[in-house]
Amino acid sequence: MEPSATRQRSAVEQRLSGPGAAEHRPSVSRELELKTTLRELIIYAFFLTDLCILTFGMVSTEMYYLNRIMSQLFLEPPFSEDSRSGFRSIESRGDFWRFAEGPLLDGLYWDKRYNNNTMLTVQNNSSHIYYENLLLGVAQIRQLKVHNNTCSIYPYFHAFLEDCYSEYHYQAEDRSEFGLKNDSEWKYTSASSLSPWYWGSMGLYSSGGYKFTLPQSRQKSLEKLMFLRQNNWLTRGTRIVFIDFSTYNANVNLFCIVRLVVEFPATGGARTSSHTYSVKLLRYVTYYDYFLAACEITFCLFIITFIIQEATKIVKLKKKYFRSAWNCLDLLLLVVSILAIAFNIYRTVAVSLLMEELLSDPHAYPDFYFLAFWQVLYNNMIAVNVFFAWIKIFKYVSFNKTMMQLSSTLSRCDKDILGFAVMFFIIFFAYAQFGYLVFGSQVEEFSSFQNCIFTQFRIVLGDFNFEAIEAANRILGPVYFITYVFLVFFVLLNMVLAIINDTYSEVKADFQMITSEETQIRDLFRQVSTHFCNYLI
Repeated sequence: MEPSATRQRSAVEQRLSGPGAAEHRPSVSRELELKTTLRELIIYAFFLTDLCILTFGMVSTEMYYLNRIMSQLFLEPPFSEDSRSGFRSIESRGDFWRFAEGPLLDGLYWDKRYNNNTMLTVQNNSSHIYYENLLLGVAQIRQLKVHNNTCSIYPYFHAFLEDCYSEYHYQAEDRSEFGLKNDSEWKYTSASSLSPWYWGSMGLYSSGGYKFTLPQSRQKSLEKLMFLRQNNWLTRGTRIVFIDFSTYNANVNLFCIVRLVVEFPATGGARTSSHTYSVKLLRYVTYYDYFLAACEITFCLFIITFIIQEATKIVKLKKKYFRSAWNCLDLLLLVVSILAIAFNIYRTVAVSLLMEELLSDPHAYPDFYFLAFWQVLYNNMIAVNVFFAWIKIFKYVSFNKTMMQLSSTLSRCDKDILGFAVMFFIIFFAYAQFGYLVFGSQVEEFSSFQNCIFTQFRIVLGDFNFEAIEAANRILGPVYFITYVFLVFFVLLNMVLAIINDTYSEVKADFQMITSEETQIRDLFRQVSTHFCNYLI
């Protein structure tokens, strides 16, 4: 019996130590890895759901409609009988005063008649635009100027020209008193260091300037505007004028911040632009808002957990941690999320302080544009965060055969694509310079080198204006267009597709020899589902 038992024990040990055991141990390890990945995917799905609820709770369809009606009211005034008095038709300083004394005041102060009855729109000495949007405080108008003799006049023209006002830049900005010098509109006012500068179509403008506010009465506002016009508040040195005001609609709990901008370039004339932001600054009003608050707390808990996990990985892996693209993406998501949490706290406190200031002095201009500007940046930051959060899902579904083929194809042909991209952009920028030099002074799409780059991408997508190119230069225009389309669209882009296609064929052939892990994943999902159903029963 003893020799027989010994032989049986030896046979068992041989089987355990043989090739089968070596194959079994990696199988168990791989199954553990797949279970870990599945658990992380489920946790991340809850996090992504919470993040999406928060982000979509920040926006609504009412924001679009509020922006639309406010833009139509001031950009396309329905009450103006003179089509030249509209905002978009401003082409000179005289047109600006015509708009300010007409459509602007008509839009800000509502005392229109409806069904032959005068509707009471001034309640507690405040205006309600469209009878629903409370005008917060008063509107503000601000201008920036440049000094005289800030540009050089050629000696031949000294006898004809005495004054010279350059385009706007910070060093040339005029901050001295002018005109009557007795009120704030004639004196330069410095802005807060936190106030954002304005990036216009003709330059970057500071946040200071010569400011004045409009009274709460339409008649007094008209008298003030006429007084400033008669005393030449706008001069040849004026380079930009801002019209700022804010409204609040309690029906949808939205603030609407409007900024109308008129730039007076050194070339003469005027360029208009407008910015309308509908933002939800008062967050916790309805029951749904409190549900979002609970989601925000859950989001913070998720972020704290992820911070601990990533910190543990960094301590364990040290420099190797940053060699993985997925780890860098995790770090980016954490940084953006922390910034979003910090801004959310700051926004809540700042709005409370600003509302207290507004209620204490209803005749002052409340600078909600400052909060709206940072709110828009916050929304953009959250949009980037959500985008990368969705991209991170690929990290957990990399076991999928199609995903593995895609990543393998891109990684295998990256050197070929990079080398070909150098040749592509050499030709691309050569055509961009050519278009800028030939058509830059005639065609708006080629008026700057940046516009040339975007225009050429649009040409590749089939969006182009061949008539404008041909009108600018009847010989070089068609030559530029035909050769660019032939080289870039028909040759270079198709070569890129050919490189990717050949690499994909090679990768697909290689993957046919590899056992897919999808079967293991399906079995794992089946086991989890079975255990879950048995638990419920």
